[in-house]
Amino acid sequence: MSNMVALQGHFAVSEAARMADVDVVAAYPITPQTQIIERIAEMVSSGGLNAVYIPVESEHSALSACSGAASVGARTFTATCGQGFLLMHEVFYWVASVRQPVVMAVTNRAIGPPNGIWCDYSDAMTARDTGWIQMFALNNQEAFDLILSGFRIAEHQEVLLPLMVNLDGFTLSHVIEPVVLPEQEDVDRFLPKNCHPAVLHPDSPMTYGTVLMPDLYAENKKALDVVVRDSKTIICKVWEQYGDRFGRYYKPIECYRTEGADILVMSMGSLSETAKVAIDRKREKGQSVGLIVLRLWRPFPFEELLSATKEAKVLIVLDRCISHGGPGGPVCAEVKSALFDTRHDLKVVGFVGALSGRNLSVDQFEDMIDKGETIATNGSEEAYQTVGIRE
Repeated sequence: MSNMVALQGHFAVSEAARMADVDVVAAYPITPQTQIIERIAEMVSSGGLNAVYIPVESEHSALSACSGAASVGARTFTATCGQGFLLMHEVFYWVASVRQPVVMAVTNRAIGPPNGIWCDYSDAMTARDTGWIQMFALNNQEAFDLILSGFRIAEHQEVLLPLMVNLDGFTLSHVIEPVVLPEQEDVDRFLPKNCHPAVLHPDSPMTYGTVLMPDLYAENKKALDVVVRDSKTIICKVWEQYGDRFGRYYKPIECYRTEGADILVMSMGSLSETAKVAIDRKREKGQSVGLIVLRLWRPFPFEELLSATKEAKVLIVLDRCISHGGPGGPVCAEVKSALFDTRHDLKVVGFVGALSGRNLSVDQFEDMIDKGETIATNGSEEAYQTVGIRE
């Protein structure tokens, strides 16, 4: 059984945290994330959620409080974005390195200055090397599903890693869409109680996260890398189990009309749904174009990327973040690196656009495809291309 309701993205996220029966929430308000924690605070205050809500003085303190709660076995949730995300950055490494399964919603926001409160991915991209699992939602239903399944992934005994779900600021967070909410008893059957194997307790004192000498530090980091990479197996398994129970299946990379496509576009987040319309138009004109949506950013889905692009001749990658002084965008750089040893024949063309919430229309996606095809054939002196940006 399930119920379809109209929810803003933020309320979908807070409903997922409520249905997961979180124990502790610590967060600090920041636009455009604030509605998530306001709604959760209302739930706790009204008795709709039996949890401890910790109002803190900063985002650094919020994640620190979540770390403390997770260390004693509490199911823990927080949310942030933009500048607040950056203030958490030091603690990102801590919760990942000591294997604390904190789940966080990130309402993506541009990084200032100049100040921009609208969406791009310059906040999320700064955390790609911190040891967190990172996912991107296309719509409000996905935001709900990824948060709910995220608790089972993060708390899995073979994972025990923090996990963040990214949803586009304002484009999803403040927009009402239909969301299917499951019955609580079905959620309870899907999501077992958190049972961390190494919690702190005064009756059995232990310590972790202390100083390591150089002869052990590298081994610790290598071990974390192995766990992050191996978590993809559990992520895929949990997503399959989620689909079996609730009818919505997710994969690290979603393919749309890629059969026989010579040209592929790669996108992330809500703009992927705009891109699908552009792909439909191109197909109607007889062009062999398809779309691949990158849902799982960390761990990076190397095998799935290779499989999705095996028949393509051109891959056009859209980044919503600039790597200043680098190759354009971090996603394109990652894709080129991932394909370097296996697909020398695949032309990868990087575009940067939709920064700080600037819209990309269906027409602009079509223009990007045309320009990308031309560059793949003739080359370009530019390290990357832009779309929708005045030069």
